[in-house]
Amino acid sequence: MTQFVTASQLKSWLHDGQEIAVLDVREHGQYGEAHLFYGTPLPYSRLEVDLPRLVPRKQVRVVVYDSGEVDTENVALRAAQRLQALGYTDVHVLEGGAKAWQDAGYVLFAGVNLPSKTFGELVEHAYGTPRITAQQLAAKQASGEPLVVLDGRPVSEFHKMNLPGALCCPNGELAYRIRSLVPDDSTPIVINCAGRTRSILGAQTLINLGIANPVYALENGTQGWFLADFPLEHGGSKRYADDSGSGALQSQAQQLAQRFDAPLVNAQTVSQWAADGERSLFLCDVRTPEEFEAGSLPGAQHTPGGQLVQAGDQFVGVRGARLVLFDSDGVRAAVIASWLRQMGQDASVLIDGVHSGLKLASPSEAIKPQLASVTAAELQARLERDEVLLVDLRPSMKYRAAHIPGAVWSIRPHLAQNLRDEKRAIVLVADEPALAQWASLDLPQPATLLRGGMAAWQQAGLPVVASADIPANRDCIDYLFFVHDRHDGNKDAARQYLAWETGLVQQLDAQELAAFQLPTPESTHSSAI
Repeated sequence: MTQFVTASQLKSWLHDGQEIAVLDVREHGQYGEAHLFYGTPLPYSRLEVDLPRLVPRKQVRVVVYDSGEVDTENVALRAAQRLQALGYTDVHVLEGGAKAWQDAGYVLFAGVNLPSKTFGELVEHAYGTPRITAQQLAAKQASGEPLVVLDGRPVSEFHKMNLPGALCCPNGELAYRIRSLVPDDSTPIVINCAGRTRSILGAQTLINLGIANPVYALENGTQGWFLADFPLEHGGSKRYADDSGSGALQSQAQQLAQRFDAPLVNAQTVSQWAADGERSLFLCDVRTPEEFEAGSLPGAQHTPGGQLVQAGDQFVGVRGARLVLFDSDGVRAAVIASWLRQMGQDASVLIDGVHSGLKLASPSEAIKPQLASVTAAELQARLERDEVLLVDLRPSMKYRAAHIPGAVWSIRPHLAQNLRDEKRAIVLVADEPALAQWASLDLPQPATLLRGGMAAWQQAGLPVVASADIPANRDCIDYLFFVHDRHDGNKDAARQYLAWETGLVQQLDAQELAAFQLPTPESTHSSAI
């Protein structure tokens, strides 16, 4: 039987000190328009795929919600039933959804990664992080002054666009690699990201470590650069060298962790935590993707350090959980733990890291529904005879860019409604077979899967078509235009995004603000150069 919780009761639960997973099960574009501050995005289309990683302990208190509008597909109720079927024992639905939350006088937030974005603004205020404008940086570059510009985003984001002359060094790698990238103590360092958060956190990381170099955050990142009419580069691949890591700042990193009460824990302690099952436990490998792929600890998930601070809700879905961080160098995990502690997270550092010998069980995955498959050639023949309906479950923007002729786009929350009158056999195409397998539970009839997906179709030399406006924008519930348009030459969208980011703190209530554990502001003077 489904349990419901009122908005006021949920608000109380969020601040009672006990673990809770608040899951927004709408699709990404819907979530990003208006959601709870502590709502973790877990789209219904990805529910069973991402749930074991985000919410590994099945006894944890869980609340799921959707918009609460009467004309929706009751996604929260459906998701709650799926959670119960998967063995979660304490599942609740927010009565009335996001609408009831707002009607009760609580704030709904636009955007993504809200706790992290808000944290960045609070950090700038608390520390007085020095900043440099796009115009000032451009003038310094033009003058030929010694200067190093480091982009604190992951390599994939750097590849989309970057400042001229910048080098990619994700924030989680800064403490480990800065002395190889900037070996002297005098060259000024500028940290940038696409907006504000990682610029601020990257710069303040180096300052907190006590390096002597002048360090600045680029105000408003690549968007500020773009709004000042300076050109960005695209397709960049210039990044830190694989062998650039150094333990030179190990002592400073560990002192930083100690300063913010991030404890050191050994493998035996962590094993005991895992065995007692009283709290959710996340074992976080904060190293690079290449290092993780080369070998990690059993039971760990890859959580690149900079992104764990920047977008923690993509890795951890339980508020109040234990986070145990590790690396191979004694530098990176300590620095990231210092930030997570200031965010109010229960973060610890694993002694000896990847060499600790710790072995944990990975979260158990549910047994997926099995689907028969069809080859690309077989599908083409059946499409020509109009024997099947091909349903494309890939992201809406991928469908627009290229899809199989005759395919219709849909997404799991809409499948039952869209296909209720379909008499033909159904074939699904998806980037991840698991998404189609789980989505098949919502179909009115059995389905078949295109073996190898779009890649197999294109490798067979079969045709694809594009569509600029199908599905229509209103139907692209998986795509958040608010965030993406700012990187597509839309200056109004960039200004709107930056105004949203700088206005976050003012929207928080006293309890949400109190959850952060930042020091008292150390400076009240202007932090601009």
